[in-house]
Amino acid sequence: MDVPPAEPGSPPAGPPAPVTGVPASAAGLPASAGGVSASAGGVSASAGGLSASAAGVSASAGGSARSAGADGVGLPRRVHAGYALGSLATGAFGTVPGLLLLPYLTDTLGVAAGLAALLVLLPKAWDVLVNPVAGRISDRTRSRWGPRRPWLLGAGIALAVLFAAIFAAPFGVGPAAGAYVAVVFLATATAFAFFQVPYVAMPAELTDDAAERTRLMGWRVAVLALAILISGAVAPMVVTAGGEGVAGHRWMGVFVAALIALGALGAFLGTRSAATGTVTATEPTLRAQLAVVAAARPFRALLLCFVIQSAGVATILAGVSYFAAQILRDPTTGPTVLFACFVGPALLVMPLWTRLGTRLGKKTALVAASLLLAAGAATLVAAPVLPAVAVYAVVALLGVGYAGQQVFALALLPDCVAASTARTGRRQAGVFTGLWTAGETFGLALGPGLYGLVLALSGYVSSATGTAAPQTPTARLGVLLGFTLVPALLIAPATLLLRPHPYLPPPPPPAPTHLVDHGVVAGTKAAKTHGKATTSP
Repeated sequence: MDVPPAEPGSPPAGPPAPVTGVPASAAGLPASAGGVSASAGGVSASAGGLSASAAGVSASAGGSARSAGADGVGLPRRVHAGYALGSLATGAFGTVPGLLLLPYLTDTLGVAAGLAALLVLLPKAWDVLVNPVAGRISDRTRSRWGPRRPWLLGAGIALAVLFAAIFAAPFGVGPAAGAYVAVVFLATATAFAFFQVPYVAMPAELTDDAAERTRLMGWRVAVLALAILISGAVAPMVVTAGGEGVAGHRWMGVFVAALIALGALGAFLGTRSAATGTVTATEPTLRAQLAVVAAARPFRALLLCFVIQSAGVATILAGVSYFAAQILRDPTTGPTVLFACFVGPALLVMPLWTRLGTRLGKKTALVAASLLLAAGAATLVAAPVLPAVAVYAVVALLGVGYAGQQVFALALLPDCVAASTARTGRRQAGVFTGLWTAGETFGLALGPGLYGLVLALSGYVSSATGTAAPQTPTARLGVLLGFTLVPALLIAPATLLLRPHPYLPPPPPPAPTHLVDHGVVAGTKAAKTHGKATTSP
């Protein structure tokens, strides 16, 4: 019997149930309560005969059923690559403001270091309030593209346009220019929230296989590392090629905006063949959703750890230009080489981290990577007496640790989402990821704020000429400590928050029992139970 195609974005029409006595897998169908699987990340069967998704969605792709990862078949490589392209946008926005915005304010617009740190921190701190709202809105979005993909397109393009506007400098230099940057950066951070939250929510809805989610995160972090390398290493070169000062930063803003637009369009188009979904049950209010998330203790510990570590990583990023100019005495090529050393190894070691995570477990691998990252940062305290080649080698060690820290934290997130949805039976992915991205964004904003505070306390002198002013030895010490000890003291102790929680995926279903006919002797006790189901050893 032909099955009529489903409307786009609606649950697919199911095929006839398999013949009684034939396992669903033998009939060519994924096993579910009613012979139909629409799972995008869940395990429990609903009364309606569809397996409940870990993100609370019925998966469909162009009207055909899809159970990505649930039937033993991984996601197509084009979906891996398409989803990962979104990290061009998240990586560029997460890197360049942390890298260049603070020195742009202090050394080009002439804003005092303390005030500049506040201007960088407050707009991103706004996302702590906006991101959970963005998550709830995306959870309840209904469209033929599913609940997430419309935001990848609309918010992604808005993010690109607003990012270019941050560095447009229509008011020249001075206090008015600083106020303009703060307002536009606030709008840009809001657009980023509505892009990033749906983007990060997608893996829990694309597959219910924890190992497949780790592979998906491996692709994402590889592209994220590439995005950091391109945006972080090339953006300072664009500033220099554009004539430094205001003009050079304008060209840089356009360049990074193009990267963001490419990533947003790539993620939107690349996931068009993946499972989308329809809105199912959610908690009735945002407050109720937040209460469910608050009850997930492993998620809370993971989130707090990641926020603190993100602040540490952002402190390193914020200090790159200052470290290159004041410690390495190479303001022209130093930032680019530092970024190449920091991000380049991540592209090479990602397969090794993935295998190590499979062997040791995600939590253990996350702790190991974090300690490696912190140890490398602390070692750089000796940078003033080390040759440049040794400094760059230690920065490469930081990059190896950073790659693992990112991939395992991001891989544990959808595991927490899937466990919560399986426990509650309600869709929470948007609010979970909303809080996650709010915390991450706050951490990434807190890093430059902390670094700016260290500069202010050490007496760093601002400049409105486009180049750094001469600094005192105390100010140079602040540049060094903010780049080394401060992030190390943030990253390593945060791993202690994870100790009480196992972060294990839900156990697999028990293996089916098999009927075994054992020979028995008449009149024995075994003969009385002969014919009853027993299991083979």
